[in-house]
Amino acid sequence: MTITFVAEVSSNHNRDIDRCFRLIETAARIGCSAVKFQLFRVDRLFAASILERSEEHRRRKEWELPVEFLPLLRQRCLELDLLFACTPFYLEAVEELASHVHFYKIASYELLWKDLLAACAQSGKPVALSTGMATIEEIEGAVDILLKEGCRDLTLLHCVSAYPTPAGQCNLAVIETLRRRFGCRVGWSDHSVSPAVIYRAVHRWQASLIEFHLDLDGRGEEYHLGHCWLPDRAEEMITTVQEGICADGSPLKQIMPAEKEDRGWRRDPGDGLRPLRQKRIC
Repeated sequence: MTITFVAEVSSNHNRDIDRCFRLIETAARIGCSAVKFQLFRVDRLFAASILERSEEHRRRKEWELPVEFLPLLRQRCLELDLLFACTPFYLEAVEELASHVHFYKIASYELLWKDLLAACAQSGKPVALSTGMATIEEIEGAVDILLKEGCRDLTLLHCVSAYPTPAGQCNLAVIETLRRRFGCRVGWSDHSVSPAVIYRAVHRWQASLIEFHLDLDGRGEEYHLGHCWLPDRAEEMITTVQEGICADGSPLKQIMPAEKEDRGWRRDPGDGLRPLRQKRIC
């Protein structure tokens, strides 16, 4: 079983290209396969009435990723053998990203937006779709649009859109529901920051893609919300997951190299003493 770990930078780049590079380099170092950013414009993300009365939402202008960063981010990912992905939050962003990303990620909040789903599908690139807050019927509607519009490589990410998500509300069993219902690759988009949740998603429910929010140092724009991993903890989680997968081995019962030396020290069936008679002679 191969697990794809995707480091979600989100808005923790702080509009600093050097910090972006450090986040990409950190993702590579700790064992990720891909890095994901977000491309949005606040005035095209929220209704004007919300922006007029909410300073908090207006301040997210400071979180916007400059479009001119895109080729630089892709190049750094390529240099480190990482996939580069991004979430488009306005229709033109799909085209702006087309020559840069290896795959699109559609966020849970955009699951109902048919035009965005269609635009991503029509690109011919792989699509990962988060399913937080959605009913199974809403997910089915989104999947139908993606497939109808040409998506041939779809990953559904079970997700709970709470920041952070309590472990008891992760409802990981839905991973199997999505797999059976839609017959595609299924993963987990994490907001729990709990290694136990990740281990369970992989080892019990066979999530094949794990997305998690990464920050460098607790100074990213979203770190204070409580759903972001720091590098050391994320690296430990990834290493432990991969070790667990290696431990699965083969269903064939066989003598493993590490135990061969001790075979001769088993009890002899003749006199019930250790080691085997032939070992005593040696």
